[in-house]
Amino acid sequence: MARTQTRHKASDKAEPGWLKWAIAITASLGAILEVIDTSIVNVALTDMQSSLGATITEIGWVVTGYALANVILIPLTAWLGDYFGRKTYFIFSLIGFTISSILCGFAVNLPMLIISRILQGLCGGGLLAKAQAILFETFPPSQQGLAQAIFGVGVIAGPAIGPTLGGFLTDNLGWRWIFFINLPFGILAVVMALTFLPGDDKNHKPISNKVDWLGIGLLAMLQQGAAQRAIALGCLQAFLEEGEKEDWFESGFITTLAIVSVIGLVLFIWHELTTDSPAVNLRVLRHRSLAAGSLYSAVLGMGLYGALFAVPIFAQSVLHYTATQTGMLLFPGALASAVTMLMLGQITSKIDPRAIIAGGGILTSLVMFQLAGINPDTSSDDLFYPLLWRGVGTVMMFLPLSLAALGPLPKQDISAGSGFYNLTRQLGGSIGIAVLTTLLAQRQAFHRKILVEHVTPYDDATNQRLSMLESALQNRGEDAATAHQQALQIINQTIDTQAQILSFEDIFWIVGVAFLVTLPLLLLLGKRKPTADLPSAH
Repeated sequence: MARTQTRHKASDKAEPGWLKWAIAITASLGAILEVIDTSIVNVALTDMQSSLGATITEIGWVVTGYALANVILIPLTAWLGDYFGRKTYFIFSLIGFTISSILCGFAVNLPMLIISRILQGLCGGGLLAKAQAILFETFPPSQQGLAQAIFGVGVIAGPAIGPTLGGFLTDNLGWRWIFFINLPFGILAVVMALTFLPGDDKNHKPISNKVDWLGIGLLAMLQQGAAQRAIALGCLQAFLEEGEKEDWFESGFITTLAIVSVIGLVLFIWHELTTDSPAVNLRVLRHRSLAAGSLYSAVLGMGLYGALFAVPIFAQSVLHYTATQTGMLLFPGALASAVTMLMLGQITSKIDPRAIIAGGGILTSLVMFQLAGINPDTSSDDLFYPLLWRGVGTVMMFLPLSLAALGPLPKQDISAGSGFYNLTRQLGGSIGIAVLTTLLAQRQAFHRKILVEHVTPYDDATNQRLSMLESALQNRGEDAATAHQQALQIINQTIDTQAQILSFEDIFWIVGVAFLVTLPLLLLLGKRKPTADLPSAH
C-alpha cells in the first residue's frame, strides 16, 4: 500500500490549469476513438459482407470480436497500468489501436479482418477505463464534474456519432475508410499523450512483480470459451451475443457457454479475493459507492444501449431508412448529450447526484413511453424531440453516477474501480441488447399469432380488403390468379409489419418501466454532501 501511495505522489501535486485541461482532452480523445469504433462498423456490415464474400453470421463476428476483446481487457487495465506505468500503457494502447485500425482497413479476407478487430478491441479496452482513471487522478473533486463531462461527451455521443460517420464514409469512400479515419486522430492522440501526460515515476515498482497468471487464465475461461467458433472469443459475451440467434438453451453450444461462464465466474471471484497479487482487484468493491454505482451502471447500460439499439432497427426495418438517414436521425440526440454534459459538469458537484440521476431516469422513462406510440406513419420529425430528450436524460444519469461511484474512492483505488465500473456498463449493454433482441422476436411472434386469428376467409373485413387489392392489381394488368396470390402476399406483409411495430411498442414500454422500478437502487449510493470544494481523498 505504501508503494501505491508513493506512485501517486506525483499525480497528487496540483497541475497548472492549462495542463490539466490538456490532459483531459488527451485522455478523452483516446476514449472517443474507442467508443466510436464500437458502433461505426454497424452500418457497413452489408458492404463488408459483399466485399469479403461472407455470410451474415460470419460478418457479425466483426462486431462481436471487438466487443469480446474489450470485455476481456477492461478488468485488467488497472493491473497493466500499474505493472508497465500509466503513461506507457496508455500510449501503447493508442499506438496498438491505430495500427490495428490500419490492419482492418487493409484486410483482404474475413479472418484477417476479425483478427485485426480483436487486436483493435484489446488495445481499445485499455483506453476507455484508463482515460477515466487519469481524469479522476488529475483533477481535484471540485473540478471532477467538468472533467468527467468532457470524458462523457465521447462515451455518450459516440454510439450515435459512430453510425452517422460510418454511413457517410461507407456511402462516399467505401467501408475501409471507417478504419483509415482513425490514423490521423490516432497519431494526434499519441503526440498529445507524449506531450501532456505526466511521466511515469522512474523509481516506481509494481505493487507486486508476481504476475497472476491463474487469475488471467480464469478470466480467459470466463470470457474465452467459444474457441470452437472463433479465436479467443469470450464465453460470457459470446453467450449474450449469440444466444438469440441459437435459440438460447435449445442449443448445445449456448448451453456450454453458459456452464463455462458460471464456473469461470465462481472460480475467478474466489481466486482474486484470496490471492495476494490479483490481476483484477475485486477488493475495491468494499467501497459502498463503487459497489452500488456498478450495480446501477449495469442497469443503466441495459436500458440505454438496449433502447439505442432498438431505434435504428425500427428506422431501417419499418421506416426503410438508409444507413446515413438512420445516423442523421440519431445525431441531434448526440449533440444534445454533448451540450447537456458540459452544462451539467459545471453544477453536478454542488448537487446531490441521486436527485439528478432520478430526474434523468424519470425523463428517460417518459421518452420511452412516448416512443411506444410509434407507427408506420411516424416521421423523423415525430422522433426528433423524443430522441433529443433521450440524449438529455442519458447524461443526467451517466455523469452524476460516474462521480458518485468513483469520486469517493482513494486515488490508489481509482484505476481498479474505473475498470470494474466500465466493465459493468459494458456487460449491462450486452445483456440489454441480448434480452431486447429476444423479446422483440418473441413479442413479434406473439402479436402475429393474434393478428392471424382475425384474418380468415370468414371475416368480412379481410374479404373486402382482399377484393380491393385484387381489383387494384388486375387494373395494373395482372391476371386473376396472379392478382389473388399477390394480394395474399400484401396482406401477409401487412400482418408482419403490424406485429413488428407492436413488438417495438412492447420493448419501449418495458425499458421505460425498468428505469422507474430500479430507481430505489439509488438509495444504496448514499448521500454525498453538496460542495464545490471537497478535499482530495487519499
